Amino acid sequence: MDKIAFVCQRYGAEVVGGSEAECRMYAERLTKYFSVEVITTCALDAESWTNHYSSGVTELNGVKVRRFRVEGQRDIAKCAALEEEIKGHSHSDEAEEKWLKAQGPYCPTLVNYLEKHGMDYEAVLFMTYLFYPTAVGIHAKTKKTIFVPTAHDEWPIYQRIYSRAFDSADQFIYNAPAEKRFVERIFPSTAKKTNITVGAGVTYPAGTLPSVQERFGVTSPYICYSGRIDHSKGCGTLFYYFEKYQKTHNGKMKLILTGKAAMDIPKRPDIIPLGFVSEEEKYAVMQNAVALVLASEFESLSIVVLESMMMGRPVLVNGECEVLKDHCIQSNAGFYFLNYKEFAAELDYLLEHKAEYDQMCDNGRQYVKEHYQWDHIIQQIVDLIKER
Repeated sequence: MDKIAFVCQRYGAEVVGGSEAECRMYAERLTKYFSVEVITTCALDAESWTNHYSSGVTELNGVKVRRFRVEGQRDIAKCAALEEEIKGHSHSDEAEEKWLKAQGPYCPTLVNYLEKHGMDYEAVLFMTYLFYPTAVGIHAKTKKTIFVPTAHDEWPIYQRIYSRAFDSADQFIYNAPAEKRFVERIFPSTAKKTNITVGAGVTYPAGTLPSVQERFGVTSPYICYSGRIDHSKGCGTLFYYFEKYQKTHNGKMKLILTGKAAMDIPKRPDIIPLGFVSEEEKYAVMQNAVALVLASEFESLSIVVLESMMMGRPVLVNGECEVLKDHCIQSNAGFYFLNYKEFAAELDYLLEHKAEYDQMCDNGRQYVKEHYQWDHIIQQIVDLIKER
């Protein structure tokens, strides 16, 4: 069986969300076709990159996991100072490299391994463009380099160090058409390279889901958010909009949050943070919500949006994000907003138009069924890897 490898900054059963979760979903499903290895760090926390796992080789669900220690925790203040030197200013390649190293996870032994053993694999797939293991490791010599950039329009991607990373890849896997359009616009050389747009699949949960009322004591109508609770995910905007909506709508709604908090959550009886929950509990919360809200400006796919649609619930998303906007337009199962006024009007519409609401629920289920099924996605990736 041919051997392939994924390179990702974090990997493990405890690592949820984002490119790391997508990497694990790909890796585990590809074990049917290849001997799959993940080359990663010992970090669990993405803020500090503190070494959590032991270095060396282990196995997780049929995937060989090869871990290397991170050298030094992230110094937030130092990283911010180096960012100020390069963001929006003329600067040297050396300044970019210092910032990249400070951002981390700085793991030169991982890169050294790739430089020595990259040719041992039929293909090496690099997950997400932003971090050191990909931005530096992607230049190692391999039989085939496949880039899964999970890119979106943010300031770091315009740095020269990333332009070189995109130029180094042989093939690309995109999460959404909007991501592909964006990448090919800012890195024209990528348009000439073989690529597929597949995203990730979502699978309806097996068995009976728990009762949200019995498990969490919630009886009022609510909207929900799922994922890392962070300013970078638009949660500050979400809290502001929700609090404003409550003031003008007699406080009839609640907001349920699932996921780890990386910012302060307003202490209000109508905002209910559940923290980390099981997959079954997450899906139950989605299934019983009025809608899932995602105010993030930067998404390359958004699994939670697809999961909410799969569970038959519309979404309200930030229209500044082309990927999320595309999901709404293509599915007719959600609304996108650019300001509070639009957010409030759209939520009111969902609450007041039952027939249209029910149709949106059906539209979301059909959209996921047609475009985000694992069998089709994995077969396309297998074909890309085997292409000569």
